[in-house]
Amino acid sequence: MDDNRRNNSSQMAELLQPEILHKGNECTSLVACSPSSSEPPSSSASSSSKPPYSSEPSSSRPPYSSEPHSSSEPHSSSAPSSSKPHSSSEPYSSKPPYSSETPSSSAHHSSSSAPSGNGERDVRSRRVEGDEAGRTQREDGASSCCPLNDLKRLPQCDKRLGPLKFSPTHTILIDVAAFNNGKGPLPQRGRDMWHSNFVKSPCSPSSFMIKTGLMKSPTQTWRWDVISKQLSALAKKTAASVDDVKDAIIKYNPKYKSQWSFDALSSFVKVIPKEENNFSKLFSKIAALALKLPELLQKGIPLLRTGHPASITLSQAQISCLLANAFFCTFPHRNATHHSAEYHNYPSINFTSLFGQWSQRKKEKLRAIMYYFQVVTDENTKPKGLVTFERRCLQERDQTASEWRNCQEKPPKLHVTTRGTIETEGTGLLQVDFACSSIGGGVLGSGLVQEEILFLMNPELIVSRLFTEKLADNECLIVTGCQQFSLYSGYGETFEWAGPYEDRLDRDEWARLKRQILAIDAVNYKHRREQYNMHRVMRELNKAYCGFKDHGHNEPDIATGKWGCGAFNGDPQLKAVIQLMAAARAKRGLAFFTFDDDKLKQGLQQTHHLLVTQGTTVAKLFGLLEDYCAVQQASSGSHVELFEFIGNAVRPSRSQL
Repeated sequence: MDDNRRNNSSQMAELLQPEILHKGNECTSLVACSPSSSEPPSSSASSSSKPPYSSEPSSSRPPYSSEPHSSSEPHSSSAPSSSKPHSSSEPYSSKPPYSSETPSSSAHHSSSSAPSGNGERDVRSRRVEGDEAGRTQREDGASSCCPLNDLKRLPQCDKRLGPLKFSPTHTILIDVAAFNNGKGPLPQRGRDMWHSNFVKSPCSPSSFMIKTGLMKSPTQTWRWDVISKQLSALAKKTAASVDDVKDAIIKYNPKYKSQWSFDALSSFVKVIPKEENNFSKLFSKIAALALKLPELLQKGIPLLRTGHPASITLSQAQISCLLANAFFCTFPHRNATHHSAEYHNYPSINFTSLFGQWSQRKKEKLRAIMYYFQVVTDENTKPKGLVTFERRCLQERDQTASEWRNCQEKPPKLHVTTRGTIETEGTGLLQVDFACSSIGGGVLGSGLVQEEILFLMNPELIVSRLFTEKLADNECLIVTGCQQFSLYSGYGETFEWAGPYEDRLDRDEWARLKRQILAIDAVNYKHRREQYNMHRVMRELNKAYCGFKDHGHNEPDIATGKWGCGAFNGDPQLKAVIQLMAAARAKRGLAFFTFDDDKLKQGLQQTHHLLVTQGTTVAKLFGLLEDYCAVQQASSGSHVELFEFIGNAVRPSRSQL
């Protein structure tokens, strides 16, 4: 089709209506085709089918229950499958979630153990679904999708990293020589950097505050002197209250005394049963951890700034210390949010917004956060690995329309499922975080959708808010090595912390857990029709490609889903096709989780099969998206579904069969 016709929206509306696309030949909707499924029988049905890299959760009782459950009872499957743990999850231990003991590997049982109740029905239904999928594929051969286990995961990549080393774009905050000699992650010596390109540390010699008193004139005081005095007093307490926490925080943040509320933290402590509530001791432990900042971080932390690809590697101990300081709101220059504020283009990091405005959401968030601190303040369970945060930027050449129009890659390997979650079944793949441009979104506020939940289950991700500037349209953040500490059920208002998780992933040569999380932010559309514009489509294609692009060799495949399709009003079919194209160009397979959306699952499977059988290239799909956007803009109120549009454009007419 020539460019003049493609750019004339009114002509396109007439020429490309589905009913006349094939010059009057009868066409059927793509979604109406006989469904097929390539989903294999659930791996939870047999312990022998479980991949060796899967991580097992470790608690067998609902949190905060006063009666321990039988060790053979599975985690409740009553929660929506869009967010509940996968059925291959091992039972929880019967220990209280905030006890000084932590789940051990002895709490794990074979996943082939006979489940009971809802869990049994869930496993049985998965087995039936898998059997039916297998029969359908054998009978009609109408699926080009693959089983989940056919996708390549980090443990299978076997990428040799070589010794850990500095580079001009890679800052390492541990002693590299000691680490490479097997001495573990010791702090790297260096000097503080009180500079706009670095995190301004609360213990910096350049950090001062104005101290006032009733009988004294204002005096300039070293900030860390005030902080350490308050936190040392807390750390020595055998029982610290919420009021003690509040008083300490306000001492070194006096200007916010009348603005900050601690009602959510106070209510949280009150509603947790006393027999499982050891927060008075935990507050003291967190204070002691925060005080280790001058010892654990002796070198300035650079900011991951817009337009500057760079990486930072920290130890998990350093991350826990930074988050303990965030808990006690010690970071200077990070409380103001107005446009002229120094860090206005960075997410908030101090926990003040989490402590105020009590709600059920805040309660469940605090359960996850406090369990994380329970683990990292225990000498027997604190993690000892490394985590890398990498900001990537797409080159200008890669973003042009001509690059997409000329791309001859074919559809990638694809697995589509309504079952499970990215966090469970996607382990070992590159897991997509449906991010906000400000990393972490509302994790420290009231937000509780995919990104916030991901950050609560993997709290080490929260530290990225300390040094990651808002993402530009051609940027992403990749985090390698973060640890999952908790399980959850529900979503939004139904979200609940569901107990401890024991992360059993292997570690790479740099002591990082073999988990990668990719943060890419979608466009937030006030009006749904705004996305049917090639400028907007190009933005999303480039954003996804920035994250999916192979930056080496032997990279894992990708686990994703309805990116930007909730509060951001994205069209699930359009976002699925965009991600297919980006994965094809990046030469990586895709696992797509539809979160209980059967229609999307069937439509995507059938569309993929059609594209594969017809040898459709990314270039061809790009042209179809141009045509589709023209039709959508020309139509007045009516909506043509993208899968149907692609099917009518790509499927051979009957006269050719």
